[in-house]
Amino acid sequence: MPILSDNAIRQYHADGYTLARGFFDADEIDLLKRSAKQDNVLDKQSFGRADGEGGVVRLSLWNHPGDGIYGTFARCERMVKSCEKLLGGEVYHYHSKMILKDAKVGGAWAWHQDYGYWYQNGVLEPLLTSVFIAVDPCTKENGCLQVIRNSHRCGRINHILTGDQAGADRERVEELLKRPEQFPLEYVVMEPGDTLFFHPNMLHRSDQNKSDNPRWAMICCYNAARNDPYKDSHHPRYTKLNVVSDAAIKQVGVKRFADDTSDVAWLEDKRDSSAKALLEEEPK
Repeated sequence: MPILSDNAIRQYHADGYTLARGFFDADEIDLLKRSAKQDNVLDKQSFGRADGEGGVVRLSLWNHPGDGIYGTFARCERMVKSCEKLLGGEVYHYHSKMILKDAKVGGAWAWHQDYGYWYQNGVLEPLLTSVFIAVDPCTKENGCLQVIRNSHRCGRINHILTGDQAGADRERVEELLKRPEQFPLEYVVMEPGDTLFFHPNMLHRSDQNKSDNPRWAMICCYNAARNDPYKDSHHPRYTKLNVVSDAAIKQVGVKRFADDTSDVAWLEDKRDSSAKALLEEEPK
């Protein structure tokens, strides 16, 4: 799969996202899926976030990519060069996470912007991007991503806590949804291997998974090197990214199947300071 086309880059900046169908092929995504679902350490390192609707989202989070299958996905040439093309220069790995939205019990995510979180970490500009890789099929029934197209044009919106999650100002989101001709609500239905690149100010959410099918996804986040945070936080400042060939995914996947966790810098829930910082930002 080549890096994102010029048309895809234009769509990203115009709409707030671009969807690359089949960005990872069936063999590549099967290696990722089997590794993740048989990875006891990934499961053990996961933690839950109450969604304020009676459900809990489970995720595992890490800062620095390792040499195994997870890190190879994040460091492969097509991913890194696509993000560099989007952001106009060198990028580094800000963090990755696996969203474990299990059948029947997977919780919702409130409407939010990623930069609504990351702003607290000393990141001065929204020169970041998130890359959502479908591990399982993502459908309306199992809680696929929902986006408000063009919402990245609204700039950073204040976020407040809802349950254990920080959500965007509900009044402002509701006003955007009243203008579907300007800000259409879209359900991003994806097959395994499909990959969504989206702007850090694009509003997105997902419903609870009440279906019989899981909806696991890996999200890799990148920051522009020139956007190095001015202070330390629970996510890294600029760290040189060691890019690998696209072929490395299958080479590593076969050699180190389900053995990716020894060199992953896991981030524990108690170290995530973004939500705590938002308490201080909450309007009185």
